[in-house]
Amino acid sequence: MFCLTGTFGRTAMESVTESGLPFAEVYQPSSLDGWDPQVQLGQPGQYPFTRGVYPSMYTGKPWTMRQYAGFGTAAESNQRYRQLLAAGTTGLSVAFDLPTQMGYDSDHPLAHGEVGKVGVAIDSIEDMRVLFNDIPLDQVSTSMTINAPAAVLLVLYQLVAEEQGIPASALNGTIQNDVLKEYIARGTYIYPPAQSLRLITDIFTYCRNEIPKWNTISISGYHMAEAGATPVQEIAFTLADGIEYVKAAVASGQDVDDFAPRLAFFFVSRTTILEEVAKFRAARRMWARIMKEQFGAKNPKSWMLRFHTQTAGVQLTAQQPEINLVRVAVQGLAAVLGGTQSLHTNSFDEAIALPTEKAARLALRTQQVLAYETDVCETVDPFAGSYVVESLTDDIESAATALIDRITEMGGAVSAIEQGFQKSEIERSAYEIAKQTDAGERTVVGVNKFTIDAEEKYEPLRVNPAIEAEQVARLAALRASRDNDEVARALDAIKAAANSDRNLLYPMKDALKAHATVGEVSDALRAVWGQYTPIDSL
Repeated sequence: MFCLTGTFGRTAMESVTESGLPFAEVYQPSSLDGWDPQVQLGQPGQYPFTRGVYPSMYTGKPWTMRQYAGFGTAAESNQRYRQLLAAGTTGLSVAFDLPTQMGYDSDHPLAHGEVGKVGVAIDSIEDMRVLFNDIPLDQVSTSMTINAPAAVLLVLYQLVAEEQGIPASALNGTIQNDVLKEYIARGTYIYPPAQSLRLITDIFTYCRNEIPKWNTISISGYHMAEAGATPVQEIAFTLADGIEYVKAAVASGQDVDDFAPRLAFFFVSRTTILEEVAKFRAARRMWARIMKEQFGAKNPKSWMLRFHTQTAGVQLTAQQPEINLVRVAVQGLAAVLGGTQSLHTNSFDEAIALPTEKAARLALRTQQVLAYETDVCETVDPFAGSYVVESLTDDIESAATALIDRITEMGGAVSAIEQGFQKSEIERSAYEIAKQTDAGERTVVGVNKFTIDAEEKYEPLRVNPAIEAEQVARLAALRASRDNDEVARALDAIKAAANSDRNLLYPMKDALKAHATVGEVSDALRAVWGQYTPIDSL
């Protein structure tokens, strides 16, 4: 490991990282003779991938520029996707509204007031057709931020592609499909953990057979970080969830090298560049060792931690929102220097409302400036050998490993979730950040320092509330025109599969093709599996 010495001369508040690790004022080589960076760090594209998962990284081509978007109706979101593609984005990322994320149709009582608000409303195959109208699905990479109903939305995407004449084997993209972090930090879960894991392993098997290029899960630390997790907590809790998913898949009879190459990860990128770069490098090294040493994976692709990054929405402010342009540029730079495979840069107005078209285009332009006007793509892993980054990488790996060991002692990620461990640890960290900000110990430009007396008026994007009535009318027309007996039989087949060990995605595909809705398919599973109630709600 990289052994360094440092001179500590700052106050406690000034000399620690976001994770509470010591930050030396000066970093210099230790007295250890014979330290060879080529030996200690390895090469890019080689185990343990500290320096990146591919030998050439961005010197061959830049990361995938993937902008997260979706609001209102499928038609409105389709228009935004075409604007982004015309502006040069190289991958789509779909935001779904809360009812869709929770497996409710737009006419469900619990959906009232939320239809189309934080993402696009998708109720059936008809909406999915409109969402991707005139977008060739064999030529774009699509990421879908969907978790509990991930299987349903994936199959809808496959059906629309097949209607375009595109075989499932040609599709490329990712479903988030990470329900464990929903229990920890976000809350859009449906089923209990055991049943959710069964559905995830069914997706692994289905994609191996039907959609082989698809990334079957994006194991996410982003939402935990947004809830207040430190960088160490973010990667520790994320990799602990990854271990749980791998265990579940192996327990279901799958060989680790059959599914592990399609696992992907999703992290945040904060404004603290040095710690973020070290975090990404530490996470790659940790996952490589976990897969090789703990699970015995033989395929080098199984050892690779490939990840998407989104800039830190929680650090954006409604006060002086134009400052967010600077924050996002810094956060994006940290992600690139850390070796991300794809990147979403937030729009400067997202602390106020959904991004306007101009703001979304500016966010994409930020990535394009990083890729084409700076020199960060000219060399691989620019910080390799940096005294501070190498030391921080070791420190973060050590602290995150200790946290994973605690979770292991508790029986694994699911057991720790059921005991409320990760949630309470994140809440404690979030509370400390809030206290420091309120006390002025943590500077937030424009909020607690460098404020102005009067903010400029900003006109945000507004979602038309009439879309809920439009979606409800579309559902009514769908149910009136389809063969409801065929739908009922297909939903019964889903229930039967849920009570057996049959892969659930095949009867799901039959039901969705017959125009069953997202809510109806989700309700079929609710009828068999029930709905999860967290321990602190009992």
